[in-house]
Amino acid sequence: MLDLRAKLEFSRQKLREIRGKVDPSRIYVAWTGGKDSTLVLYLWRELLRSASDPGSVHALNVDTGLKFPEIIRFRDEMNLRWEIDLNIARPDYDPASYPVAKDKLKCCTDLKISPLKNALKELGIRCLITGIRADEHLSRGKRAYLETDEIGCFRLNPLLHWTEMDVWSFIWQEGLNYCPLYEQGYRSLGCMPCTHKTDDPGERSGRDNIKEKQMDVLRSLGYF
Repeated sequence: MLDLRAKLEFSRQKLREIRGKVDPSRIYVAWTGGKDSTLVLYLWRELLRSASDPGSVHALNVDTGLKFPEIIRFRDEMNLRWEIDLNIARPDYDPASYPVAKDKLKCCTDLKISPLKNALKELGIRCLITGIRADEHLSRGKRAYLETDEIGCFRLNPLLHWTEMDVWSFIWQEGLNYCPLYEQGYRSLGCMPCTHKTDDPGERSGRDNIKEKQMDVLRSLGYF
């Protein structure tokens, strides 16, 4: 078992490795506005800023039109504060007329996965850095630190070995900002129709149960 300092160094090493392997201008952080991806964005930004020619910090956010307003507000405020090159991918559907959450797999595919795939191609992204962790979900416990999707884009998961408490410990230690929904009883943040408060000990127990059981399927379709 590694302590947090060792886990942090391991994650930083993974980020250094991908920076040496892929042109940083084609590396984007998959920033959801949640605690994990915000931490990853902080680490990537920190690494780039330490370089002699840092360049821009690129991030990709998928906005389904169904996100909590607190998440959108936090995202936009942090984007200005950190001066991120933020690219927002949106679906081709109008959420007001779309049958939201009727068919959970189709909904995620149409509103999240398709916009994500389109953005990867349009922006020429060579590597997407995510904030997923192995202890979040059984399916994520089988993931690798570096993966490749069907279009040849790398997926780097540098926090795979972190726990939920590791993330919060680092956030508190560094004084990082985070979405206020966490202080209202939410532990995992998704779209409003499929996210609720819960007293269950599972971190993602507030997410829609039908979708959670099909995470492997969603992953095979391009979800992270």
